[in-house]
Parts: sequence; C-alpha cells; structure tokens
Amino acid sequence: MLRSSSSIFDPFSLDAWDPFKDSPLPSPSFSRENTAIVSARVDWRETPEAHVFKADLPGMKKEEVKVEIEDDSVLKISGERHVEKEDKNDTWHRVERSSGKFSRRFRLPENIKMDEVRASMENGVLTVTVPKVETKKPDVKSIEISG
Repeated sequence: MLRSSSSIFDPFSLDAWDPFKDSPLPSPSFSRENTAIVSARVDWRETPEAHVFKADLPGMKKEEVKVEIEDDSVLKISGERHVEKEDKNDTWHRVERSSGKFSRRFRLPENIKMDEVRASMENGVLTVTVPKVETKKPDVKSIEISG
C-alpha cells in the first residue's frame, strides 16, 4: 500500500504546506517539541458506505477534541493539549511531550449524509465516519432485437 507522508498533493486536504515539517532545524512558528500534536496525523479511507478518518491523538481526552462540519463541505478536527501544571516543588529534567493547538481540515465530497456523521475516540485514536448517500444503481432493461 502506498502512503503519502504529506498531504501537499491531496486535492481534498485544506492543510497548509509546512516547509519546516521534516526539517532538522526548528520551525520558526513553534518549537520542534510541539510538532507531533500540532500536525496530528490523519488517515482517510473511503469504503463503499462511508469516508472514514482516523487521527492519532495520543494522550488526549475526547473533551479536548472538537469535530465540526463547516459550510456542509469541510470536516474540521481540532483541539488543544494543555501543558501540565507546574508544581513549585518539582524539578523538570526534560519536557518532550507535545502540547499546543492543532487543526486539520478536509474538503468532503458532495455525496455525504451530513446528519449521520459519527465520531468516537479510543486509545488515543479519533475515528470520524462520514456516511455516503446511497447511489441508485441504474436500471438496465434488455431489449430483444427482432429480425
């Protein structure tokens, strides 16, 4: 299976390209430690019945995540992981866990059932299921050829 590491050529993705994402240098807009949550990874697959999005959001609670449909055509997955509260008696030796806001947007095709979109979260994986409108199969009637 071919997987793209970037959504730059994905016609349905509305994410901005981040030229610093894979750079060994720190990004000027946010620290390198925050990139994992800020650029939450999302898989999008299409089944005959639905579009299914899976987002890796390790350590996040469902209360910290929002799933919205904008203008009946854009799926938006966003949220924020807060930095742990510091205790004055604690000594921090290292901080590598991600914190900060993230937002991913995907342009949805027209054949979806807006009122039946479902989202669930289990073990740090958010699953959003966007059901498709059933397409009527064309009726085919055989015509006998006389001759």
